[in-house]
Amino acid sequence: MRTSITSRRALTPRRMLGVVAPLGVLAALSGCALDAVNPGPIRAEALNNPSALSSLVNGAGRDLSEALNWTAYTGGAVSREIFPGGSTGAFGISVQQQSGKLSDDDGGNWWNFSQRARWTSEDAVSRIKTVLGTASANNVTLAQALVWAGYANRHLGENFCQGVINGGAPGPHTVYFERAEANFTEAIAVATAANNTNLAQAATAGRASVRLLRNNTAGAATDAAAVPNTYAYRMPYYQTELDQNNRIFWASANQPYRAHTVWNTYIETHRRATRDPRVPFDSSLTQLVGDAAVGALGRVRWYFQTKHSSITAPINLSTGWEMRLIEAEVKLVASDLAGALTSMNLRRTSLSLPAITASNLTEGWAALKRERGIELWLESRRLGDLRRWAALSRPGALDPKEEIPGRDLCFATPLSEKETNINFIPR
Repeated sequence: MRTSITSRRALTPRRMLGVVAPLGVLAALSGCALDAVNPGPIRAEALNNPSALSSLVNGAGRDLSEALNWTAYTGGAVSREIFPGGSTGAFGISVQQQSGKLSDDDGGNWWNFSQRARWTSEDAVSRIKTVLGTASANNVTLAQALVWAGYANRHLGENFCQGVINGGAPGPHTVYFERAEANFTEAIAVATAANNTNLAQAATAGRASVRLLRNNTAGAATDAAAVPNTYAYRMPYYQTELDQNNRIFWASANQPYRAHTVWNTYIETHRRATRDPRVPFDSSLTQLVGDAAVGALGRVRWYFQTKHSSITAPINLSTGWEMRLIEAEVKLVASDLAGALTSMNLRRTSLSLPAITASNLTEGWAALKRERGIELWLESRRLGDLRRWAALSRPGALDPKEEIPGRDLCFATPLSEKETNINFIPR
């Protein structure tokens, strides 16, 4: 990915900060906006100004929100967190995606938005250090830029098949996890020095998840233990313009799209059996089916998800309850079934749900996989989980409704990158 500053949108410094939402309260979102105004190209050196730095960081956050918007929806379709509702065009699920394929000729939006989020956040980090010098060591703006860089790199690593950095040669996707851990580690130090508990916890939670992805179970458990149950760091969305709307909501809001449904998913089965509030969905008395035929199935029943219940619904980046599941997974790796069940059941007890039981480690792993799917539903995390569990040969079956035979578990590097990157050698 080559990026020139003249191709980047000019960034008006409205607030673009991750949101702490203890106990699900999102009041802190009300003052945020992600508007951008483009007055035309500007010279890169003009951004080396203290007054421009917050704009750069706000823009990096907006880029990540756009990237997350796209992969959470399409990745949710391929991981069977949602089922196709019919339409395959605008805001729909393509025929390829319906069959679980994420091919390199399916457009480059997912890649372009995700790489742009990484580049703009990392560029903001570099510029802040250049402009502020040693004063950046306890600067909140730098801490925020590092947090965005950490989540942008985690996002790429969890969702994409290959690691490509700024037009370089393709490598393993794990390069993004290495960068993310470094970003989060530095963010913890800077946020702590700035006395910003919110960003320090966001970086700690992010690093816990990345350390798990890197199979550093001890480090993951240490970080996870430092994050309380009620903590949440969320990506906000807005009604200002279409690309700031929550895409998952809009694609099934019946205005006019009914492009996906919860029908025929393991989420539907689980919700009906338990009324688990983590996976809410609803139905309409007048619109009973999706907006088009789904292959040989024809028109399918339309149940719309309500986890993301409006165009301004945020998407979780990290939560305390995810941390408890990280601790549970670490215990399963260590063959501590009883401890893993205790960690998993903390959340269920808080929701007055029946406790999970398992008579052996294989059943414990199946429960852990199911609980992560429920807790992190529609947050662009499932493909990364499925890929790493397969790579590590973790036991425990998935629900049959979650399976798509022969599906892809990551987004392919698009043709646009392969055809313009001289260092790209197909593998």
